[in-house]
Amino acid sequence: MLIAQITDIHIGFEPDSPDEFNRQRLDRVLADLKALQPRPDLLLASGDLVDRGDRISYVRLREALEGLPFPVHFALGNHDLRDVFADVFPEAQFTDGFLQYAIDGGPVRLLVLDTLEDGRHGGGFCATRAAWLNARLDEAGDVPTLLVMHHPPVEVGIAWMNTDPAEPWVELLASCLRGRSNVIGLVCGHIHRAMTAKWEGLVVATCPSTAPQVGLDLRLLDPDVPDGRALIVADPPAYALHWWNGRELVTHWDTAEDRAVLARFDQNLQGMVQHMMDERPGTSGRLL
Repeated sequence: MLIAQITDIHIGFEPDSPDEFNRQRLDRVLADLKALQPRPDLLLASGDLVDRGDRISYVRLREALEGLPFPVHFALGNHDLRDVFADVFPEAQFTDGFLQYAIDGGPVRLLVLDTLEDGRHGGGFCATRAAWLNARLDEAGDVPTLLVMHHPPVEVGIAWMNTDPAEPWVELLASCLRGRSNVIGLVCGHIHRAMTAKWEGLVVATCPSTAPQVGLDLRLLDPDVPDGRALIVADPPAYALHWWNGRELVTHWDTAEDRAVLARFDQNLQGMVQHMMDERPGTSGRLL
């Protein structure tokens, strides 16, 4: 199973420009995903879909995603507004006012969580959302399950984007997952960078953004002393591919940009490739 992920699209950062920079970056990523072979089974768009929560930006997002050869599933981030999103995407599956739902039918079950907390830049998770998650995990305890959310529940080291481990929502989410054998990992957005961490015995992977990325700076930060550090950088638009090989979830990240090819699988390198694959006892070249 091959799961594509995009995140932090931020359509509408330039509200009066249908052809804005962030839309161009999204289009470049979507062109890459449409050309992929094998084709992804589905695409996750994991929050901060638009920049200001306005209707026209959600409409433009919907237009950008039309005609894709795979289904798109959404999570919400801190820049999103639930009611406006629901107006433009009426098919979205809300439960108790939260965009939380299961994606079934493949070898991996996906549970999309809603970590949007009105008025907060950081995440949130409440008793209502936790009860839903516990019920879904209980009902399919033997199915490999991947959690999808916008905010990662880990401290990432970039001071102004960090999650504090002491935030109550982090502990509440952790309490839902302890002792579970069916959860294989969490995929998130929000950080605008590729990152992995071990949390509660699970791998957390964040997807880099289609919008501009967050600068990598791990120094301490004093909010009262502007130090000129780079907060946002124009690295290429990016995406993640999560491949379930039947045993483990493997995450790759890539960027949508032109690049020089330095070697190809041709007759000159055929012998090397054959030798490398002959070393393997199984059939490791085929996606599941």
